[in-house]
Amino acid sequence: MDNPFDNLAVGSARSNGGCAVLDSACDLTARRNGTTGRGLTFSKVFRWQPSDPQAPTPASVELAGSLTDWRVVALTRDSVTNTWQITLHGIPGNRTHRYMLLVNGEPAQDKNCDGLAVPEGFEEQQYQVMTARGPRVFLLFAQTK
Repeated sequence: MDNPFDNLAVGSARSNGGCAVLDSACDLTARRNGTTGRGLTFSKVFRWQPSDPQAPTPASVELAGSLTDWRVVALTRDSVTNTWQITLHGIPGNRTHRYMLLVNGEPAQDKNCDGLAVPEGFEEQQYQVMTARGPRVFLLFAQTK
């Protein structure tokens, strides 16, 4: 059976109890170069669940953002809870990251985001979601102590 993580464009993935675990590109580069003293990093679990439990199961749920260099990475589905998730490691701390969730390739709401921002630049504009106040991307406030 094909492993869905063999073709990830960013980082390396491994299984963790059925959940995708992804080391961010900056974390892998630092480990390859032996420069892990670049500052504080943290891990984050991103989860998405359909708002309507009776809705058809999406073919794919993915994440793209500044924490993946806007490369799309796939979330894995837990069929018991009907939740899609991925754990990203090595996310640079003490900064704000922008990201989007894509369901079947289309931007989808993330009720767990830290906030919304007006898209800046091509990468963000291609993944924006429309809101009552105009196009937006999601924010992750990466505070570490």
